[in-house]
Amino acid sequence: MEFRLDDKLVVAISSRALFDLEDGHRVFSEQGVDAYCRYQMIHENEILEPGVAFGLVRKLLALNPSDENRQLVEVVLISRNSADTGLRIFNSISHYGLKITRAAFSGGASPFSYIAPFSADLFLSADPRDVRNALDTGIAAATIMPSRIDSNIEDQLRIAFDGDAVLFADDSERVFQNQGLAAFAESEKEAAATPMLGGPFRNFLAVVHQLQTDWPQEEAPIRTALFTARSAPAHERVIRTLRAWDIRIDEAVFLGGLDKGAFLETFGADIYFDDQRAHCESARQYVPTGHVPHGVTNDS
Repeated sequence: MEFRLDDKLVVAISSRALFDLEDGHRVFSEQGVDAYCRYQMIHENEILEPGVAFGLVRKLLALNPSDENRQLVEVVLISRNSADTGLRIFNSISHYGLKITRAAFSGGASPFSYIAPFSADLFLSADPRDVRNALDTGIAAATIMPSRIDSNIEDQLRIAFDGDAVLFADDSERVFQNQGLAAFAESEKEAAATPMLGGPFRNFLAVVHQLQTDWPQEEAPIRTALFTARSAPAHERVIRTLRAWDIRIDEAVFLGGLDKGAFLETFGADIYFDDQRAHCESARQYVPTGHVPHGVTNDS
């Protein structure tokens, strides 16, 4: 029987996003590869503490029904560790009861080239270089930032997105950056009926939306939200774009430049994706946060 992953939501995640590996990473940075290998092998029976994306992964895997022949979500481990040093990671996966069975250990090389063969819809990593490489190949990806974790203890999975340069292309953001707020507002008002192009997370949102349709809307175990700095009249184009894409987003908050952190905490996001570092710095104080290094704000 041939196994396939392209009919599921597939999330590829690095070991440093899933678990707290900062002690080992410090050994690697300060003492080198050999010392790191010795450290992990000595401690391989010590269970790692959950990392920033642990709660997200736990809730993703909980979406799978008990019938293992009909899995909805697959989580794949992508790691720079070797198989030897990765043993501690799999011991921790087993300890927490996470049903992660597929992995690629690249032995120090960049593992991002394995993401596409695994048919990943999303890649989460603590390494911004691997994230940029994934984005360049058209895969939704984010750098997991040191963040507050376990902010949402409810069973429902809650995913929050920024708009421009994340769900949508950065064309409108370029107008704002180059010409200012007044020109941006006027441009969006004139283009209100013209759907925006998709950004790096459009396809991921579409897959999540398709997954939501397995349940009645009021019973769905996944809830999505848009948190954008836009305000009226720039709101209309957002609504019409999602309508044109035939994609449901459960909540939309138009903040008009207000800080996003407290609003994300109110929503109870298990993960929030934003292209602007300033917004990520605020958000990570409240919820698990992924920086999307895409668009005009990240051109440098």
